[in-house]
Amino acid sequence: MPDKIIYIVIVDDHTMFRRGLTSLINLFPGYKVLFDAANGKEMLTRLHPDRLPDIVLLDINMPEMDGYDTALWLRKNYPGVAVLALSTMDADLAVIKMIKCGAKGYLLKDADLPELKQAFKEVMENGFFYNDIVSTRMLRSLVHLVDDKSLLHNAISLSDKEMSFLKLCCSERTYQEIASEMFLSEKTIDGYRDTLFRKLQVNTRVGLVLYAIKNGIVNP
Repeated sequence: MPDKIIYIVIVDDHTMFRRGLTSLINLFPGYKVLFDAANGKEMLTRLHPDRLPDIVLLDINMPEMDGYDTALWLRKNYPGVAVLALSTMDADLAVIKMIKCGAKGYLLKDADLPELKQAFKEVMENGFFYNDIVSTRMLRSLVHLVDDKSLLHNAISLSDKEMSFLKLCCSERTYQEIASEMFLSEKTIDGYRDTLFRKLQVNTRVGLVLYAIKNGIVNP
């Protein structure tokens, strides 16, 4: 049981979902939901600097102010508040973008309650939560990110084409769109991807992005 109350805010545009989740979380010993909001804009109006949450559970697709913009705002204004993404989307691009916006973990909405409780615990104790979507190594890379550009000297040697491909992987473009932009076939792009997976010892696009962030190749 936590030594102090851990305060949670839930931001989701589905009223029944967030209200039901509020009731369940309030049953967790040591946890309390401060409030729930339908979108990031509503959350902003209800946040008080004297009573900030420890964790914000944040959906992605919401009207007025979505999860990406909300996570960025929290990272800029209240970096001590941990963001946990909670979404139905398991696509690499969604995970990549939320991590780049500052999320400390990523949960799917079909996660069970023990996993949710474990996510809270690990975020409070370790500063991040990892699961099958975002591996331990990936999140550790992001958590330990520093501004020291000397990291570039430790980066694995990549060809110009591989570097261009890696940078484009950090965008929201699909592999097909990357192939078109680089004037290469999709088969060639698949080859670059597999080569980078092997060189950088990762096995997902999320891993490529976090390598690029850690080594100063792109900015988070």
